[in-house]
Amino acid sequence: MIAIVNYGMGNLFSIYNALDRVGADPKIIADPKDLAGADGIVVPGVGAFGSCMEQLSRFESVLRKAFDDGVPMFGICIGMQVLFEESEESPEAHGLGWIEGKVVRLPEGVMIPQMGWNSLSIKRPVQMFEGISDGDMFYFVHSYYGLPKDRSVIAATTEHGVEVTAAVVKDNLFATQFHPEKSGAKGLKILENFVRSTRC
Repeated sequence: MIAIVNYGMGNLFSIYNALDRVGADPKIIADPKDLAGADGIVVPGVGAFGSCMEQLSRFESVLRKAFDDGVPMFGICIGMQVLFEESEESPEAHGLGWIEGKVVRLPEGVMIPQMGWNSLSIKRPVQMFEGISDGDMFYFVHSYYGLPKDRSVIAATTEHGVEVTAAVVKDNLFATQFHPEKSGAKGLKILENFVRSTRC
């Protein structure tokens, strides 16, 4: 079972349908205790960093245990940003802090939010990028992006007035700033790779 965390801030049905299409057994989970036994966990997200952390707080300890236990996890959009320690968008809020660093606003002089298709520059050959090539296009909608202190966790970047962290990987955790569920066949391929990782 692939658990999709329903904490009130995600586009749940798009990711549900995409996972179902690649042969997963997705379930939308609103109660933290129902994450127990999940083969993989997806944390989606749409909205502001502070609001997301407020809503996600009831899942925090269960998600941390799953991460420590090695359960494959996938964060999408805000679901990636909350992995960091803090965000310029909501200075009063604390992130999960699983990745050291902060989330910063895109620079002045570019379209904000970044909305549309952008190419990836792959920095690490990770399992989630099997079948994905440098230059492949993915769909982004965001005004902020993560800046990790340890650049070795960056799996891919894109350009939007500055080098933008597009994907990170750390142990059993993978996360993307872009929306794989809205990125056509290439996005489905990444989700298929994630589902496969939960069955190893």
